[in-house]
Amino acid sequence: MTPHIEAKKEDIASIVIMPGDPNRATLIAENYLKDYKLVNTVRGMYAYTGYYNDKLVTVMASGMGMPSMGIYAYELYKFYDVEKIIRIGSCGAYSEELKLFDLVLVDETYTEANFALSFNNENVHKISASEQLNDQISKTADKLNIKLNRCNILTNECFDAYIDVEKMLKRVNYNPKAAEMEAFALFYIAKTLNKQAACLITVVDCIYDKTNISAKMREQSLTTMIDLALASV
Repeated sequence: MTPHIEAKKEDIASIVIMPGDPNRATLIAENYLKDYKLVNTVRGMYAYTGYYNDKLVTVMASGMGMPSMGIYAYELYKFYDVEKIIRIGSCGAYSEELKLFDLVLVDETYTEANFALSFNNENVHKISASEQLNDQISKTADKLNIKLNRCNILTNECFDAYIDVEKMLKRVNYNPKAAEMEAFALFYIAKTLNKQAACLITVVDCIYDKTNISAKMREQSLTTMIDLALASV
């Protein structure tokens, strides 16, 4: 056990699929995994371990934002011998090239935050996903005929619907194609601990498309992402 995970060491698989929402972790377990069991309930961050096509996998929620992701990624890698984490979630698009419900595989992410400085005394603001794991996901997408957009993104500390995005983009001077709130922490901890990490995200908002989509449409749009993440393991 760790301060935030009650599972026994043997209850967590070496590969973890990590949505932000605990309810999404439950949905994946109930609809995709065989012989699964609930192995963590601390703070409502549900974790389930079961089989997908005879491969043992854990699906665990990360919560929202880098601090929450940082806690769970570190404990999974450090104390449960997890080797690979694939984050799955949603993002907002900053590029006209990306449309609603497009699937993005993150190559590199930038943050203005001082996560690396706080965690490891490094003034680092850009970090890449694990090349080997990204290539594995890309090859799986090709086999399944799933369109995948590989690009650089922003990991933000604020939900960008609440801020002046245009002013923020001028300030960061990075030209990200999309934004979310967790990938930098995951990638940085993976690199620090010599582990692998990837981030698959689905576009559910776009600054160039003001279409309103329902919560149900958002949920349904994530199916392809879940299929790809699980097939890649």
